[in-house]
Amino acid sequence: MSNRPTLVYVYAQDPISQAGIAAQLRHRPEVRVATDEELDQAEVAVVVVDAVDEQAVRSIRAIQRNGCPRVTVVATLLDDAGLVAAVEAGASGLVRRTEASGERLVSLVAAAASGDGSIPSDLLGRLLEHVGRLQRQVLAPRGLSFTGLSEREVEILRLVSEGYDTAEIARRVAYSERTVKNVLHDVTSRLQLRNRSHAVAYALRQGFI
Repeated sequence: MSNRPTLVYVYAQDPISQAGIAAQLRHRPEVRVATDEELDQAEVAVVVVDAVDEQAVRSIRAIQRNGCPRVTVVATLLDDAGLVAAVEAGASGLVRRTEASGERLVSLVAAAASGDGSIPSDLLGRLLEHVGRLQRQVLAPRGLSFTGLSEREVEILRLVSEGYDTAEIARRVAYSERTVKNVLHDVTSRLQLRNRSHAVAYALRQGFI
């Protein structure tokens, strides 16, 4: 973390839990606990819940909508379903309440502030297993992957990066020129890219091609 303390917003479903986590953080020089009025200025939020249920997910998303993009979760119960729900809701770090010491909380906040994630090691393997199952059972049958690009889109971007024009690409992949143009248009629109050159640069930077 930098010399400037990270502004942290603490939210809990009950005032005792909120006061307890805030007290753990308040004496740490690495962070400063935000007031309710400072939510939209906070760099990281710590959300304290009993379990990651629908109400917890709504809270995570509401905090993000109100201007705090990075959310971490302290949960009493943290099982596989809760882990997946928290990650899907946008949480970047999770810790069990029994492990939420001041040191652990500061580490969680620091990881989130720097754009990293932090998940209990015993649950990480199961999260990866869930991701793999999602890829195999849901995305792969539809020709998609976690890159956000289908195999066809990756192949066309690769050919663009090699200097082929639309007609040449169409011949190589056995599609019409209109289909190639539509694929490129879909990619640039979906990923909010300016043009095909920007799309190629994005794919290269992300390691897709």
